[in-house]
Amino acid sequence: MVPSGLVLLTDRWQARRPLPELVAAAVAGGVRWVVLREKDLPRAERAALAAALRPLLAEVGGTLIVAGPDPLDGDAVHLPSAGPYPPPTLRLVGRSCHDRAELARLTTEDYATLSPVFPSRTKPGYGPPLHPDGLAELIQASPVPILALGGIDTPDQVHACVQAGAVGVAVLGAVMRAEDPTQAAATLTEAFHSALAPVPRSRHGRAEVSGTGLRPTVPTQGSSLTARSGHGRPQPPTPTTGETQ
Repeated sequence: MVPSGLVLLTDRWQARRPLPELVAAAVAGGVRWVVLREKDLPRAERAALAAALRPLLAEVGGTLIVAGPDPLDGDAVHLPSAGPYPPPTLRLVGRSCHDRAELARLTTEDYATLSPVFPSRTKPGYGPPLHPDGLAELIQASPVPILALGGIDTPDQVHACVQAGAVGVAVLGAVMRAEDPTQAAATLTEAFHSALAPVPRSRHGRAEVSGTGLRPTVPTQGSSLTARSGHGRPQPPTPTTGETQ
């Protein structure tokens, strides 16, 4: 399995609570994938933090991914675009990407992030942002499932990323800086699941389309999630009581 849904990146400098407490709150809100950053910590302290976070996720079938090539006694890492190449052989390996050239360098990675999708408060001036159209173009070119990253704070932004073909959205500040991280995580998690829901249809079989249009078909490798398409066969309307008699 690859990360999907709402993926949380940590930053203890922006967190309103100690990381274990905040991650536990985010898990209560639906987070099942956490990327441990904190790369400025000595390895021993970082490994101890990883050991404290893993049980919080294990209780709900979640996974802790460690940023960098050292899995800190685990089996899942997320690598920077700069390297190492080739990636280490572990159960789960992701990589940060930002353009087609970096996507083309992927080999045995299981997934990648694409960023920044929107202007980011965490990394102001980092970009330029891809925006949903640019994200969709790169997802089409990617050999692996993609997580959207960067400046994703609202349900509408989550919907736009899913419509572009992302199998999940990675957030940092939206949860780390939240006064109520459980509610923040729950809101964005619900937005993700609602974006995956089938497009509602009228009694006459015509799709009811929002102003943003139907979702495009974007195939992804190795993912249990399939992007919804507006070009599939219309589903028959649900018969009313009178129609069944």
